[in-house]
Amino acid sequence: MPWHFTLSASPPRLHFISAGQGREVWRVKGRRMILFFRLFYKKFVPSRHKRQTGKTMKKLKLSGKDIRRAGIKDSEVISVVKNVMQKHYKHSSKGEVQLILQDIAENPQRYLKHEKLSKIAEKLYQPAEEKSEKQKTQHIALKEEKTFEIFGEDFIEPSALDQMHTAMKLPIALKGAVMPDAHQGYGLPIGGVLAAENAVLPFGVGMDIGCRMAMSIYPLEGRVIKRDSKKLKNILMENTRFGRAEFDESKEHPVLEREEFKNISFLKGLHKKAYDQLGTSGHGNHFVDLGILEVTDESNLPGVSAGQYLAVLSHSGSRGMGAEIARHYTEVAREKLELPKGARQLAWLSLDTEEGQAYWQAMTLAGDYSAANHDYIHRKLAKALGEQPIRRIENHHNFAWIETGPDDARWVVHRKGATPAAKGDLGIIPGSMAAPAFVVEGKGYESSLNSAAHGAGRLMSRSKAKKTYTEKQIKGVLKDKGIELIGGSADEAPMVYKDIHKVMELQRDMVGIEATFYPKIVRME
Repeated sequence: MPWHFTLSASPPRLHFISAGQGREVWRVKGRRMILFFRLFYKKFVPSRHKRQTGKTMKKLKLSGKDIRRAGIKDSEVISVVKNVMQKHYKHSSKGEVQLILQDIAENPQRYLKHEKLSKIAEKLYQPAEEKSEKQKTQHIALKEEKTFEIFGEDFIEPSALDQMHTAMKLPIALKGAVMPDAHQGYGLPIGGVLAAENAVLPFGVGMDIGCRMAMSIYPLEGRVIKRDSKKLKNILMENTRFGRAEFDESKEHPVLEREEFKNISFLKGLHKKAYDQLGTSGHGNHFVDLGILEVTDESNLPGVSAGQYLAVLSHSGSRGMGAEIARHYTEVAREKLELPKGARQLAWLSLDTEEGQAYWQAMTLAGDYSAANHDYIHRKLAKALGEQPIRRIENHHNFAWIETGPDDARWVVHRKGATPAAKGDLGIIPGSMAAPAFVVEGKGYESSLNSAAHGAGRLMSRSKAKKTYTEKQIKGVLKDKGIELIGGSADEAPMVYKDIHKVMELQRDMVGIEATFYPKIVRME
């Protein structure tokens, strides 16, 4: 045996002694001493327990939040931790695993040659000279606030405007606008638009990178929804997945073969998540609706004559991959820049840096992945319906674009919960599960930075909504509107949203309405 251990009583310590050299190589106290005995005990107990009871121990389920509690914050490392611990410690308890991870986080050098944990240690360990270099941060002072346009100020909660006031004091801020559906978010408010100078703000883009609206218009009259309601509900149930639910089938899509997954080390650990969640929709306000699209003038949508059509409308984004990218690169930005309290979530990355370029590539991939999700959803539904759409319309938000500002300046325009509305741009602005959505064409309004609202916008928080409205109240509203709901919850009740008609009136200079979509069968988590 290369080493042995002894236990001292006062104070209680566990001492590991090298047998060859006769010297102490490791000393354990407190919770880690308890951990040692637990792991020693578990080496023998599980098999005996299984023989006696015939029960199989539950497999370890480890979330990103569990790992962060152990002191590991980096999203790239979290992905590695999940893979390693669920492979090698799948029958350990969550508490035991967290204790192990706490020790690795504090002393990664001890685990660099560990048979199972070395991969985690290598991600966490940094030689002293590298660590000191990484910890160098630039202290940033806020500047005099630049003015910005507010559309529907009386319609917007003060906390959202406070966030925009802070953003407009950043040294890199050039111009801003707040859409009429705005409400408080992380970093920029949702419904906030910010033009920055050669820099990108991960939380100016948001967590659900490239979140998207997509509509398929079918050569079927809208009345088929009422006639074939049961069949159409079954099609929605069988061909859509929400939240943690995934399709148990082999998946192929060009986005999964992208080089970014190989070239950017952080993205390597997200490939499996991207594969598993392809074709699915997220939590909250994400949906897939069947409804009636009403076109009043055949000149509004080329290729679609005036009339009423069966249409599919979906809202979802880049799922877990987008959220991990946002968290990771926000931490990278915050390590480089020390902003005053209240502005720290607005840390940015210069596009002249390696990290800025890596985020831009990751953001672009996430946006394309969001488009792939909708493509997967709409292709499955088209196959189930036995029809091909005559027209597809889609747009995304929660993204940053490089655009030309005054005097041919290069602007990085962040639209967090805002629809691109340059002249001629087609987009979709939804209301709620009980309110219409609108197909719109942008007018290129410079004061809004060629942007418009991305929806009706919330009137209250999710927690307040759950306390305020009941399932019975929601069903009553939907019944009056002739709408059937599959899934959904009180936090998405129609009453928690602003009046979409008022929102559209407040942005009449930004977009024109080309067609109206009335939801009839709504599918949510």
